[in-house]
Amino acid sequence: MQSIALTAIAEKLELKSLTPEMNIENIEIVEPDINRPALQLAGFFDHFDSGRVQVIGHVEHTFVQTLEKDVRIKRYEQLLSHNLPCVIFCRDLIPDQDFMDIARDKNIPVFSTGKVTFPFIAEIVALLYRLLSPSMTVHGVLVDVYGEGILIMGESGIGKSEAALELIRRGHRLVADDVVELHRVTPEQLIGRSPDITRHFIEVRGIGILDVKTLFGVGSVKDEHPVDIVIKFEDWDRERKYDRLGLEDEYMEFLGNKVVAHAIPIRPGRNLAVIVESAAINCRQKKMGYNAAQELYKRVQENINRKK
Repeated sequence: MQSIALTAIAEKLELKSLTPEMNIENIEIVEPDINRPALQLAGFFDHFDSGRVQVIGHVEHTFVQTLEKDVRIKRYEQLLSHNLPCVIFCRDLIPDQDFMDIARDKNIPVFSTGKVTFPFIAEIVALLYRLLSPSMTVHGVLVDVYGEGILIMGESGIGKSEAALELIRRGHRLVADDVVELHRVTPEQLIGRSPDITRHFIEVRGIGILDVKTLFGVGSVKDEHPVDIVIKFEDWDRERKYDRLGLEDEYMEFLGNKVVAHAIPIRPGRNLAVIVESAAINCRQKKMGYNAAQELYKRVQENINRKK
């Protein structure tokens, strides 16, 4: 099961700890959704998602202030008796002393943020889904070419990094080299990124490790990007029939997501960077509703019909 440390969430979202004395190093978040405990504060605990981050906004905070003190304390006890990962108060709201005393007694971390509730919920849910999504690693190079995420794959030494370096020199951006982390954010989208240790670095055989960000500037790198096309470099095989029209797309599957894939045979003299750029532009054209292969097929059919 994917998990992320609560300390990392607090750092990324710039949360202020109201219980700094607590040790939260071992608390892991495993649920990508959050819960607003309005029903629980009203006394309804059926189907309570206690494993989720609990977010309290202005409505919940105002409601508990209307309760009698003994009822309010009882609801606090019921809520905080569950194994909650943490409670976050939005709009810089300050929980009352009874809540804080019970939270400390139950060892439940409490945070606050100055952000408005709904924008904050959108932000934390997007972050959790991105970090807790199913993932895998593949050997390849991911580059952003004209806004399209191109995952270049192939055997070691076939020229993936060299092609990526030429693309970077032509103004495109490196996302990851050698090891690409793929995350299934939605059933339709894969996000690729580099491991922290190799981010912005590229290896070129015969030269060594290059810092792309330093050599070409911050505009030459990107931390993550959706994967739109897979281009697989392979040695030229005279016996194999390669697709020359592109009427039907081929796919590769990662984490249940299908991505359009092209096999590019490698021969001396082929400008691989130009081929990758052309594939990216062709992909954008198809997204805009224009398919060059289908247009050519249509013209051929019309010509045949006219001769009849």
